[in-house]
Amino acid sequence: MDIKVILLSIGASFLLAVLLGPLFIPLLRRMKFGQQIRTDGPQSHLKKKGTPTMGGIIIMLAVLLAFLKFSDKTAEFWVLLVSSLGFGLVGFLDDYIKIVFKRSLGLTALQKLIGQLVFAIIVCVLLIQMHHSTAVSIPGTDTMIELGWLYYVLVVIMLFGTTNAVNFTDGVDGLLAGTGAVAFGAFTLLAMHASEHESAVFSAAMIGGLLGFLVFNAHPAKVFMGDTGSLGIGGGMAAVAILTKTEFLLVIIGGVFVVEMLSVILQVGSFKLRGKRIFKMSPIHHHFELSGWNEWRVVTTFWAVGIVLALIGVLLGR
Repeated sequence: MDIKVILLSIGASFLLAVLLGPLFIPLLRRMKFGQQIRTDGPQSHLKKKGTPTMGGIIIMLAVLLAFLKFSDKTAEFWVLLVSSLGFGLVGFLDDYIKIVFKRSLGLTALQKLIGQLVFAIIVCVLLIQMHHSTAVSIPGTDTMIELGWLYYVLVVIMLFGTTNAVNFTDGVDGLLAGTGAVAFGAFTLLAMHASEHESAVFSAAMIGGLLGFLVFNAHPAKVFMGDTGSLGIGGGMAAVAILTKTEFLLVIIGGVFVVEMLSVILQVGSFKLRGKRIFKMSPIHHHFELSGWNEWRVVTTFWAVGIVLALIGVLLGR
């Protein structure tokens, strides 16, 4: 695979995001598309109220343009496009409702579920049409397990799980943009190793788009990505893992996202069953904030963990 195309995809997406930022951020501010902050969250976050959100538009637009330029319009192309833009659209609607009605919750749980399910089904149909393998491999071994129709249940679970896990990670300046770029870096290498051109180009474009967005999202953030970005990122990441046949490696490479989601599940479960909380606050990055860590320490620590997990994933995948 031509490394030049991968580098161009990263560079083009990064440049587009950097150029789009100064155009969209003032526009979002003028339209009063400001973030609503949870009143039960860390008190230090209250000063972020009103910071422009829906910045995920910057990421998705930069990625889309770079992907269109350097990809081939194959069946894999459409899977990636539907998964990322489809889930990103659900996030956009969620963000829009939050902003217009000035509330911290947007779409209802049922509405979001239906929206995500529609695009998950479309992805499954596309995979069936392209005769995508329904076998999965066990990381670090030569073992393949044929799942048959159950594979599509796994696909739906991956799409739902990844988008929600990535969404939970978006809560501190630069946290998701950095960990997302690291994860897509790993998937770029795995896609190149598997000669999956579309997945490699898409992952590379995501690296550039996320790093370009990080220019404006690093602490103190000038813009937040909102669900528009987080759900789009999650949908794209799951699609890459599916197309590169690294379904189970997603749990390792995206380990930071998995831990964030598990912390929420454990917190809610513990409180309902025992009436006690495990963490000071979930997702877990807020626990560390309330334990005295500043945002930069939380972010850099999570980035470092993400890098280690990404390296482990790449080694197992190769």
